[in-house]
Amino acid sequence: MGKEYNGSPKPHQLNMRRKRITYILGVSCLCVIFYALGAWQGRSVPPPGSQFSSRVGCDDTPATKGDSDSPSSSDSPLVSDTLDFESHHQLVINTSEQAETFPPCDMKYSEYTPCNDRQRGRQFDRDMLKYRERHCPTKDELLRCLIPAPDRYKAPFKWPQSRDYAWIGNIPHKELSIEKANQNWIQVEGDRFRFPGGGTMFPRGADAYIDDIAALIPLKDGSIRTALDTGCGVASFGAYLLKRDIIAMSFAPRDTHEAQVWFALERGVPAMINVLGSQRLPYPARAFDMAHCSRCLIPWSKYDGMYLMEVDRVLRPGGYWILSGPPINWKKYWKGWERTQEDLKQEQDSIEDVAAQLCWKKVVEKGDLAIWQKPLNHNNCVDRNICSSGNADAGWYKDMETCVTPLPETRDAEEVAGGAVKKWPERAFSVPPRISSGSVPGVTAKTFEEDNKMWKDRVEYYKRLVGKLSQGMYRNVMDMNAHLGGFAAAVMKYPVWVMNVVPMGTEQPDTLGVIKERGFIGTYQDWCEAFSTYPRTYDLIHAGGVFSAYQDKCDIRYILLEMDRILRPEGTVIFRDVVEVLVKVKSIADGMRWQSKIVDHETGPFYTEKILVATKNYWTADSKQKAL
Repeated sequence: MGKEYNGSPKPHQLNMRRKRITYILGVSCLCVIFYALGAWQGRSVPPPGSQFSSRVGCDDTPATKGDSDSPSSSDSPLVSDTLDFESHHQLVINTSEQAETFPPCDMKYSEYTPCNDRQRGRQFDRDMLKYRERHCPTKDELLRCLIPAPDRYKAPFKWPQSRDYAWIGNIPHKELSIEKANQNWIQVEGDRFRFPGGGTMFPRGADAYIDDIAALIPLKDGSIRTALDTGCGVASFGAYLLKRDIIAMSFAPRDTHEAQVWFALERGVPAMINVLGSQRLPYPARAFDMAHCSRCLIPWSKYDGMYLMEVDRVLRPGGYWILSGPPINWKKYWKGWERTQEDLKQEQDSIEDVAAQLCWKKVVEKGDLAIWQKPLNHNNCVDRNICSSGNADAGWYKDMETCVTPLPETRDAEEVAGGAVKKWPERAFSVPPRISSGSVPGVTAKTFEEDNKMWKDRVEYYKRLVGKLSQGMYRNVMDMNAHLGGFAAAVMKYPVWVMNVVPMGTEQPDTLGVIKERGFIGTYQDWCEAFSTYPRTYDLIHAGGVFSAYQDKCDIRYILLEMDRILRPEGTVIFRDVVEVLVKVKSIADGMRWQSKIVDHETGPFYTEKILVATKNYWTADSKQKAL
């Protein structure tokens, strides 16, 4: 234990105390002197026009006499009449981009589909419909102008009225109303089209046709949520599936049936320009619960059954393939189809053979319908021509193969290959099998749940920024960078559908399979190219991180011009990105005559990511001079 010393202080201890007192007194005196000096300087007013006042930008105009609210000069000599609290710093960008104004294109481009252009397609082989596949313009062929709307363009009908009506002025093509007059595809009524819901193989209407299917397979219990409609016409099949909580990806080529996909989108029904040709469909493996062909004119038995093998690739284990039209029920219709009985029988036999190679089970053939079911796994499928290499999910400019896409391995015959999904609507928020199995790098069940919560908060914020979203004014929505589909899940409560796009050519992981397992639709897309749709087909576009991902890969002005092409007049775009990128995007958008503003992140102003909300102005070909 330490000793305690008592007694008188030593001489050196007294010296230390004196030094401390002197130091404290010295510091105190200096503080008093500087305080007095500062107070004296504060009472000195710099004369008007002095170097000090000009340096800080003071206004030397005296305050208005008689202003009883203005303080006197003796009370507040440095207070000016107006105070400017705006920031005076800005991000410098390329001035040529800032000043560029994009003119309207010639009216002949009003229906322009850059990568599905029929003139360009004629340069390619007609075998396997290669000339109707995607063939995008070269860099020198890209348009640097705004696609005009027809002079009679009007805002489309609101959903659900749009299912049955569209303005003729928006899609000035009456050909189908004449060509398909006896099949009730489409009718002309004054200044509008009416869609009675008919089709080549459902003269009683799509609703009754779907009821016939529902009597054969379970369409009402939520086990079937996503469908693929090949050769869709005006998509009445997809339109009437929606009332049963089934969403279809409808597709057809841009062919002699002019504007059939355009009509589908104008009705508010999901659709894309596409064709079963030589390349895979732009979807991952195991993407749809059901596939459908109603006299779609696809040669299923040709090319060693390659088209049925592609359907098998994108069909989920246990999924259904429905076929109506030739050759089904050929004994009844062979004369009307103007084909021989032998030819039609041979075609059906070939389809049956390919289905057997795929291990499909024929569920039923009744009347005009035939339905097959894909197995839950390949445990009992032996001696099949299984594809031995490649990524089964690859669907972007990937050639089809004449082999069976392998399913993930299972332990027993009852297990669903790749994992079972929940029934709809629980499926939308349940952890998808691709995530629970660890197939998506960096994504776990926990991060999936966090992503859902984040998007719920974000959409609540969007609702305040874009009032039309919650007012039912929008129907067709696109998410240009969908990631896990959280945005689509968060807007389910509104009367919209979302085209979820997973960007190609970036460092981001392929998550489209996750989105499909959640019960949503979507596609692959490289945003350095045009999307496979008609002009003016989307009401709302969400672009989160798109321009950061592509700014070093291609000229982002052409991405924005493509967004302008597919966005409807008075439609809205929500951009999310770092502020430097958004400032550049805004400068280009201003040159496209969009109204835009940058706002804070939903969590507050201190987040590096910001939001740009832009609205496309209404203008038509007739008023293009006003838009200049």
